[in-house]
Amino acid sequence: MSAAKAKKTDKAEKPREPEVIPTPRLQEKYAKEILPTLMKKLGRTNVLSLPRLEKIVVNMGVGKAIADKKFMEEAVEALRTITGQKPQIALSRKSIANFKLREDLPIGCMVTMRGKRMWEFLDRLISLALPRVRDFRGLNPNAFDGRGNYNLGLTEQLVFPELNPDKFTTPQGMNITLVTSTDSNDEARELLRGLGMPLRAA
Repeated sequence: MSAAKAKKTDKAEKPREPEVIPTPRLQEKYAKEILPTLMKKLGRTNVLSLPRLEKIVVNMGVGKAIADKKFMEEAVEALRTITGQKPQIALSRKSIANFKLREDLPIGCMVTMRGKRMWEFLDRLISLALPRVRDFRGLNPNAFDGRGNYNLGLTEQLVFPELNPDKFTTPQGMNITLVTSTDSNDEARELLRGLGMPLRAA
């Protein structure tokens, strides 16, 4: 075997070094600042008993896709750009004649984020997207489901600056659910306020 071939083989067999993804700043803030604050407010010493963010689910209902598939394609691309994940397509469960809806038609898309991607999305939502909402006066502090999960709706996807308004021309709303580890709305509210969610005064 020639020296050139041996060198090429060694290069090909060299294992790739795993890509190191830096810890999102909001995740660091949670660990260093928010957890100690929650321990004092809730009077607990066990870190595992404190409320934490488990996942974020983003849903887009695309009723216009019944008439034209391009609306679904545009919504899927927008959601992929916003979240960095491939969305799942939601299909209709039953036929409704009045809405010209047949069973198993694509009528929406969704993404579930966990880990670092979840923290990065929440950081962008708080610091970039929500301040761009027209006439924004804060989020409803009572939009919890009774089990510690918070829901908020956006009527326009273009509040996310990563979307090009020349490409995404159709207004598309979305629902964002923040799923926490606690069943208490009050504890979840303290967690979200600590993370910087702009909740209005109760």
